[in-house]
Amino acid sequence: MARFAITNATIVNEGKRFKGFVIVNGKYIEKIGHAGEDFNKYAPEEIIDASNLLLIPGVIDDQVHFREPGLTHKGDIYTESKAAIAGGVTSYMEMPNTKPQSVTLENLNEKFKIAQEKSLANYSFYFGATNDNIEELIKIDPNKVCGVKVFMGSSTGNMLVDDDEALEKIFKHAPTIITTHCEDEGTIRKNLEHYKSLFGDNIDFKYHSTIRSTDACYLSSSKAVRLAKKHDARLHILHLSTKKELDLLDNKIPLTEKKITGEVCVHHLWFNDADYDKLGWRIKWNPSIKTEEDRLALVNALKNNVLDVVATDHAPHLVSEKDNVYTKSASGGPLVQHSLIAMLEMSLKGYFSLEKVVEKMCHAPATLYRIEKRGFIREGYYADLVLVAPDKQHVVNRDNILYKCSWSPFEGYTFNHSVEMTIVNGRIVYNKGSFDESTKGESLSFNS
Repeated sequence: MARFAITNATIVNEGKRFKGFVIVNGKYIEKIGHAGEDFNKYAPEEIIDASNLLLIPGVIDDQVHFREPGLTHKGDIYTESKAAIAGGVTSYMEMPNTKPQSVTLENLNEKFKIAQEKSLANYSFYFGATNDNIEELIKIDPNKVCGVKVFMGSSTGNMLVDDDEALEKIFKHAPTIITTHCEDEGTIRKNLEHYKSLFGDNIDFKYHSTIRSTDACYLSSSKAVRLAKKHDARLHILHLSTKKELDLLDNKIPLTEKKITGEVCVHHLWFNDADYDKLGWRIKWNPSIKTEEDRLALVNALKNNVLDVVATDHAPHLVSEKDNVYTKSASGGPLVQHSLIAMLEMSLKGYFSLEKVVEKMCHAPATLYRIEKRGFIREGYYADLVLVAPDKQHVVNRDNILYKCSWSPFEGYTFNHSVEMTIVNGRIVYNKGSFDESTKGESLSFNS
């Protein structure tokens, strides 16, 4: 693999922004230099002029559903990793609720084999906890497997863990970080029955946030925190959606020392419950999008490091699976191609700094999961890099959406940033709409 230089870039990395260059040699970053230094002494075989472009580390998305195996009519590892690459996401961690579910080592290893052959981005996969697979769970390799996923509430592809004894064992014995989907099933069921008594199956989507309510979230997430503290486990609460749950988290210690951490997803930062009237099924996620007060609290918690990482919960469904009456409409939506530019748009609007976007989408996932040599622009690290045009408008439409499901909740929106180039392990995989699929991503390694 050739040595090449990325020159004249505005490098955004580790809280700083400066003009400079990066030398890539093989899979790795060889040298980072400032403007005015001579990059030619490194004898690059190719020079990429990044004038007027931002250079950031590749985004690491710690929560995606790529639907393979078993649900590939709406997404697969190839199509969704390709969309991820086009969006500047160079590494992802994928969830276990496929068919078959990744609840045995055999099924988990099969996913790694598929990704090795098909994924354009780097990858890892969660092991799915159930009420009765603790003997398998304790055998997972913490240097290879990103974490254990526990559905402490129902969701698409139901893997509900509702047995208290099983939960105790999971939190006591899990060899990796434990990630949780926290919604209380009993509360949701009661709320749903109430609205069905009023409207039957044709419930207005605006009630999704009161069916899958703040109380449903807090009951479950507070229980997860109690279990984690009891067993001194590493707990990462996924897709937090309420102001109330933020009281369960802490920003008084560095991320490297935190045992209990929280993720927020792009859609919970972008939308609020007033958007149901216009977008309906397009923004039906679990947990639900809630109030503007909740949204702004999540934004502030991200700025103040109460929330630790930003992800997508990318979960594609066909329009035919979404565009139904409320009770038959699938929850989840595609986001991984547009997460970075959406966050950059929020930065442009003044919600948080560009440096904070890079911190929460690139650095923090690498730190939290202890990913080896990724997530930062550092000499000796893997060359997972993204070039972004900060003033090139990009309209989302069916012609440029790469998801297999062929739709986006952002359709028709004009973003003011565009991903120009994505480099994975030193290879230019995406360049202004063109892909080099000759090499594939690599399995992530974790320093357990």
